[in-house]
Amino acid sequence: MGKITGFMEHERIEEGYKPVEERVKHHKEFVVGLDDKQAKVQGARCMDCGTPFCNSGCPVNNVIPDFNDLVYRNDWQSAFAVLDSTNNFPEFTGRICPAPCEAACVLNVNDDAVGIKSIEHAIINRAWQEAWVAPRPARHKTGKKVAVVGSGPAGMAAAQQLARVGHDVTLFEKNDRIGGLLRYGIPDFKMEKTHIDRRIEQMKAEGVVFRPGVMVGAAKDPLGKGSKVTNWAKETVTPEQLDKEFDAVVLTGGAEQSRDLPVPGRDLDGIHFAMEFLPQQNKINAGDKVKGQIRADGKHVIVIGGGDTGSDCVGTSNRHGAASVTQFELMPQPPEEENRPLTWPYWPYKLRTSSSHEEGCEREFAIATKEFIGEKGKVTGLKTVRVEWKDGKMSEVPGSEQVLKADLVLLAMGFVSPVAGVLEAFGVEKDGRGNAKAGVDFIGGYATNVPKVFAAGDMRRGQSLVVWAIREGRQAARAVDEFLMGYSDLPR
Repeated sequence: MGKITGFMEHERIEEGYKPVEERVKHHKEFVVGLDDKQAKVQGARCMDCGTPFCNSGCPVNNVIPDFNDLVYRNDWQSAFAVLDSTNNFPEFTGRICPAPCEAACVLNVNDDAVGIKSIEHAIINRAWQEAWVAPRPARHKTGKKVAVVGSGPAGMAAAQQLARVGHDVTLFEKNDRIGGLLRYGIPDFKMEKTHIDRRIEQMKAEGVVFRPGVMVGAAKDPLGKGSKVTNWAKETVTPEQLDKEFDAVVLTGGAEQSRDLPVPGRDLDGIHFAMEFLPQQNKINAGDKVKGQIRADGKHVIVIGGGDTGSDCVGTSNRHGAASVTQFELMPQPPEEENRPLTWPYWPYKLRTSSSHEEGCEREFAIATKEFIGEKGKVTGLKTVRVEWKDGKMSEVPGSEQVLKADLVLLAMGFVSPVAGVLEAFGVEKDGRGNAKAGVDFIGGYATNVPKVFAAGDMRRGQSLVVWAIREGRQAARAVDEFLMGYSDLPR
């Protein structure tokens, strides 16, 4: 414990943002991280609790009190070593994780939590600057070959772990660049893609072979229901080919099947899934040309869905120069402050305002869309109704119908299952939600009903956080290593 009275002496310091009028003019990151002195102060606030709930609140079980203490003592390299031991990609989580560890912080019971995420962000930034992040190739090869299908955070974590213990790993990705939803789902203003690129270089040096533009199985329509998303795969590989060439296969694709809104007028022009809209801007930022890009310039935009994906649509629309942006949420507005004695150490139910909301957005709660209205085949508005919730059931509020103007509607209501066709192609049994059915027991964990085929990340657990994907990728790697070698030195 760095400073016994630190939590009583110091206030929480939040990471800063560049001014709104400056940041909405570009798609670059705008978070101003903690400097060394500020990070030291945040480290001093950690109480080194007898039972550190932050560790269990973190899906990858980061050893948080230890790296907090090391930052307080200015031992940054050791702090990085502790962080790196549990998290393959802290630069991803340090930017886009909602920080369930902070919700579980004991100080959060009656005060502001330690700024754990900001400390993690500072540690990994320092590690890259000091060149402490280096390839760790295996000393000995096992002669075993593993195919990882899907290059999001789960696939990248699994591939890196397996390569480090000596397996020959090939990572397949249907899109034209590696990164999965990190690459084409997360806006650049939240996480620039150079962070993925330098991890790719590290993993190549560790022996991972990357094969982008390859569809494994069959999924001509990634989002389903006739979406206009381009399938960037240039090559198709069958499960039979992988079975013949590899000793194990790990399915780590994302939950990309978007939830639709089948109300009258759904077929009008100008209504798109979020995952049609967001990836196009990421490709433009990468220097590509996108024919017929979906743009929000000068338009009245309505985003249906109150989560992170909806917020990303808000931020991107603002950068396009939308005339107005409104975000719908079906549920009632949450309280501004959570009931801490009731919810701690679990993720609290409270109103969350993102940096994108602060850039300009009207937020409507307890509202449902009854119909899309249009003229000459193009959407011009939405017929809505207010709703109320009682005993877990929703009912419409009589007389509350209204029509709102809309030139562009973005559907961001979450994702229901993995890409259609992949699991069917492998013959993998599904659970009730359409995900790959695979347990997480230490013995035989992450194994599907198909011999030598494993599943992890969104492919197994459904739509979730990047930090959960990293955890699942790491644990699946251990399960595969045990399957291939009879034992594993990889951490659980």
